Amino acid sequence: MPSTSADRSAPTRRRLIAASLVGSLGDGIYVPLTMLFVHALTGLSLTAIGAGLTLAGLCALAVMPAVGVAIDRFGAKRVVTGALLLRAAGFAAYPFADSYPAFLGVALVVAVGMWASSPGQQALIGEIARGAERDRLLAWDRSLRNAGMGVGSLAAAGLLAFNGTTGFTAAAAALAALFALAAALVSRIPAVRATPRPPTGQQDGYRQVLADRPYLLITAASFLIAFGYTAQAMALPVFLTRDVGLPDALAGAVFAVNTALVALLGVPIARLTLRGRRPRTAALGAVVFALSFAAFALLPQLVSGSRALVATLAVAVLYTVGELVHSAPAQSLSVQAAPDRLRGRYLSVYQLSWSLCRTIAPLLLGLLLEAGAWQLWAVLALMVLTGATALLRAEPALPSHATGTRATDAAAAPRQAGLR
Repeated sequence: MPSTSADRSAPTRRRLIAASLVGSLGDGIYVPLTMLFVHALTGLSLTAIGAGLTLAGLCALAVMPAVGVAIDRFGAKRVVTGALLLRAAGFAAYPFADSYPAFLGVALVVAVGMWASSPGQQALIGEIARGAERDRLLAWDRSLRNAGMGVGSLAAAGLLAFNGTTGFTAAAAALAALFALAAALVSRIPAVRATPRPPTGQQDGYRQVLADRPYLLITAASFLIAFGYTAQAMALPVFLTRDVGLPDALAGAVFAVNTALVALLGVPIARLTLRGRRPRTAALGAVVFALSFAAFALLPQLVSGSRALVATLAVAVLYTVGELVHSAPAQSLSVQAAPDRLRGRYLSVYQLSWSLCRTIAPLLLGLLLEAGAWQLWAVLALMVLTGATALLRAEPALPSHATGTRATDAAAAPRQAGLR
C-alpha cells in the first residue's frame, strides 16, 4: 500500500530541520571568520578582500530576480539544493584561489549561494506546509539556525587555536562537507505538488509583485527594521568598548546572551506571538527594539565600571525580546502573503530588503558611530518605528490569511495533512 502524505510529513520535517541545522553550523563557522578566513587562504590584503566581498555581494544581488523565477519554475527544493551545492563548491575551491580574479570568482559563487538560500528555504517551507503548520516550521527553522550559528561560532573559535593556515584549511574542508551534507538532506525531501498556473490574461511575474503595494510596504518595513538586527553584530561591539567602556571579551557576551535566548525561546515565543495579527505583533517587536535603542543611548551617561556590564546585559535582554516578538510574525507574514504560484518571486523581492540592508549597513553604521555616542541609536530607533508604522498601514490591505487570525488558521488546519 502506498504511503500517505501524512505518513511522509514527519520525515519531511526532520530532513528539512536537519538541513537547516547543518547549514547554520557552516554559517556559524564562516561568518565570524570571513575576513581572516579569506586572508589566510588567499594571502590577499584585507582591503582587497573587503572590496572583493562587497563587489561579489552586489553582483549576487543582481541574480536575485532570476532566483525567484527559478523557484517558481523549477520548485524551491531544486533551488535550495543548488544553492547549498554552490556554497560547498565555493568553500572547497577557496584554498586554491591563488589570484585576485580567482578569489572574486569563488566569492561570487559563495555569495550567490548564500543569498539564494534564504528565499529558497522559506519558499520550500511554504510549499510543504500551510497555515499554523507553516508558522511552526518557520519558527523551528529560525530557532535551530540561531543554535547552529552559536555552535558554529564556538567551532570557529577552536579553529583559531591552530597555527598558520592549518585551521583555516580545515575550516574550508568542513564548510564544503557541511553544505554538501545539507544539500543531500534537502534532496531527499519528497517532491511537493506543483503550484497552479495563473488564469489566462491575469497579470503575472514580477509585474504583479511590483503592483502589490501592501507587500512592497511590508518589504520596506523589513528593510528599515533589518538595520536593528544588523547593528548588533556591526556596531554594538564598537559602542560597548568605546563608549560604555566594556573590555573586548565582555562585549562578546552580549552576542552570546542574544544567541542563546533566541535559540532557547524562539519556538515557544513564536507560538505566543503568532496567536495575534502578524503585522501588529511584528510592529510591537519593532517598538521594543526602539526602547532598547533608547536604553543603549543612555548607558554611557548613567552607568560605569562594574555596573556597566549588568546594565548592558539587561538592555541586551530587552533587545532580544524585541527580536523574539518581531521575527516570527514578520517572517510568517512575508511567506503567508506571497501567492503560491509566485512565491519565489515574492520572497526574492522580500529578501532584497535584508540583502540591501547588509550591503548598506557597514557604511551607514560607520558614519553614525563616528557622529557620536547617541546618534546611532537615535537614527536606528527612528528607522524601526517607521518600519512599525509601515506594517500597521499595510495590514488593512493584506489578505486575512496573511495577517493571521485564529479563524483563518483553524480553517487551514484540515487541509495541512494533504499538503505536506
